[in-house]
Amino acid sequence: MGHVDGQHTDEHHEDAGRLRRAWRRGDGSPRMRQVIVAAGIIGVVVAPAGMAATGQSLREGVRNGTATKETEIVSRNGAATGIKGGYATRQSNLSASGGGAIYGCRSGVGSSSSTPPQNPCVRANNLARGLAFEFNATDGNLVGTFTAGSGGDSKKPFTTNATGVATGLNADRVDGQDAAAIAKTAIDAAATDATTRANAAKERWVLIGADGAIVKQSGGFTAVNCYQANANCYISAGGDVTNRAITTEILTTNGANDAGIPGELSGDTSAAPCGLDLVACVPPGTEANNVFVVTPRNSDGTAVDPDGPDNIAGNGDDQVRNYSFYAKISAATAG
Repeated sequence: MGHVDGQHTDEHHEDAGRLRRAWRRGDGSPRMRQVIVAAGIIGVVVAPAGMAATGQSLREGVRNGTATKETEIVSRNGAATGIKGGYATRQSNLSASGGGAIYGCRSGVGSSSSTPPQNPCVRANNLARGLAFEFNATDGNLVGTFTAGSGGDSKKPFTTNATGVATGLNADRVDGQDAAAIAKTAIDAAATDATTRANAAKERWVLIGADGAIVKQSGGFTAVNCYQANANCYISAGGDVTNRAITTEILTTNGANDAGIPGELSGDTSAAPCGLDLVACVPPGTEANNVFVVTPRNSDGTAVDPDGPDNIAGNGDDQVRNYSFYAKISAATAG
């Protein structure tokens, strides 16, 4: 009874034909005639339910046969204000796990207007001026999702030829910012970028005192480790110095500083960016592209004497006579 193929259908018709011929001839006993009547009733009632190919009845709870033509359901059912009415069909699942309807297809790339057409799995077309679809989540906070494979920038949730404003979409906010905040962020970023570019386009300088502290500067410099880890001074320029020219010179001082250490009238300095492979800057936090090292030395190339100006240890003036110096960073050059 559950078979739907053509062979069993033909066999059913042949059996029914033999029974009809026997009835007309009057063959068989009254019991035989009762069997013929019962068989006829079963054939009328059961046969339509046992077949569900193109042109046949649909069966509930099982997979129907594969149709080769469209199945059209056309109604003339006006809209109603009640819970039901106004639709040609209605599909509903009373299960708590949902599932009102599912539509699957195997359409290729394109659309129904492509040549040849590539029809979507679902198409709603209002031939008048009303809505083509409505989606509603009565109690949920999320109406639905659009997913495209694994996602990514190359995938699009949908396209549209409509350029009007979509009512209700929060187009005034991007990443939680309204239009005014977005404009301010853009202006601030532009100002910062302009300042950075301006600083990069001009020469900057810093004056380091004998104690390793910054005395004066044009802006952007910080002392990272001056005369603490060794006899060198490590300075951050606040930006990449690997493509800059660095020049230094001893500051001439003819008076003693606050520590009573006499000034210097001679000496030499050299400098290099710490971010280059040929320079190894040892103190923590100094091996970086924004840091450069300055090495003040006596005129004979020796390090500053830690035993004081008289070169005698333990006589009360054993303080390192570090140099004060200027350092200049040139404008940025091409990398």
